[in-house]
Amino acid sequence: MLNNSGSMSLDLNLTNSEVEEAMDRARAIISEGGRIDVELGLSLYKNAPLMQLGELAHSIKRRMHGDKVHFNLNLHVNTTNICVLACRFCAFRKGSKHEDAYYLSVEEYLDRVRPYSESIDEVHSVGGLHPNWTIEHYENLYRAMKKEFPHITIKSLTAVEIKHIAKRSGMSIAQTLTKLMDAGLDAIPGGGAEILVDSVRDRICRGKESSLEYLSIHRSAHEAGLPTNCTMLFGTVETLRDRITHLDLLRRLQDETSGFQCFVPYPFLPDKTRLPEAKIPSAEEVLRTISISRLMLDNIPHLKAYRMNIGDDLASLAILNGADDLDGTVEKEEIMHSAGSSTPLNTGMDGLIRMIESTGQDAIQRNTIYTRFKSHTLKNRPESRSLPIVG
Repeated sequence: MLNNSGSMSLDLNLTNSEVEEAMDRARAIISEGGRIDVELGLSLYKNAPLMQLGELAHSIKRRMHGDKVHFNLNLHVNTTNICVLACRFCAFRKGSKHEDAYYLSVEEYLDRVRPYSESIDEVHSVGGLHPNWTIEHYENLYRAMKKEFPHITIKSLTAVEIKHIAKRSGMSIAQTLTKLMDAGLDAIPGGGAEILVDSVRDRICRGKESSLEYLSIHRSAHEAGLPTNCTMLFGTVETLRDRITHLDLLRRLQDETSGFQCFVPYPFLPDKTRLPEAKIPSAEEVLRTISISRLMLDNIPHLKAYRMNIGDDLASLAILNGADDLDGTVEKEEIMHSAGSSTPLNTGMDGLIRMIESTGQDAIQRNTIYTRFKSHTLKNRPESRSLPIVG
């Protein structure tokens, strides 16, 4: 559970032997290819020593990916910060009359891509729910992107954006996805899941899509052959059980569709938001959440340490605690930095390689959908592959 300071507290009613018994059960289940159920997952989340939990998660990561840690060459471009909703956790959103409100025309969007077009292979693009834009705007944008930059993958639109576009355009979700794919949409990033428990969503993002709608929109994308990521925003007002429920719902959908390619957990950053009761999760809680996510999500192949949110130092630890992906070069980013992130935007490919190699692992450049890979290395690579002591 969360204590009064917002950090996780252990269940002091459990003895050391009971905690170790739970860890032994988890190890046995994993070694036999079984599944950690909700109750065991919750017990481990609350009680397992971080070092042991991280080691177990890292062993799963190594079973799935060896010593490989993935990254890509990408650019974030946010289409607009104008949004018809006003989620309490969001520092990015602006009303249409706010002095800092903006929306990019197609040409302005292309102008943001052009300086990086030779050094990236993906544009990650999400934004607010613009009150006037219909599907035509996005079709024009994606066609223009593909015409000028055919080598760049377009990963764009959260579930609620797709819902908004469909409603504004008088179309079904399936029709909307088909038209967007025809225009050039290649993948969906998966943002906006927050916590897939509606009592939590009613408190932090009332008016957004429901938990069922989020899952349904991703199911429709998977059925259309459109790969998606999935996310979890943690550290607002939810309980640990809510987080475990969220993970279980994602893996249940993955059992049906196999369409999720990567899970991205990230802690709440409360700067300039209207959610004063939320607290910043500690570094230990972030690593614990990443580790338990790797244990629970046995059918989602990749787990991202989203460094734009958690920072490069913590991301370096996360890839030794279950994560196998560091996102990418990013170059520009507004949503997390509006919320208080101070992660540098000039790390570059060499910086990512250095970060990965500092943990004794292999830096692997990937494409958006994890079908093309290229190994990279720098000189003076460290040999140590031991886990650090954290917490």
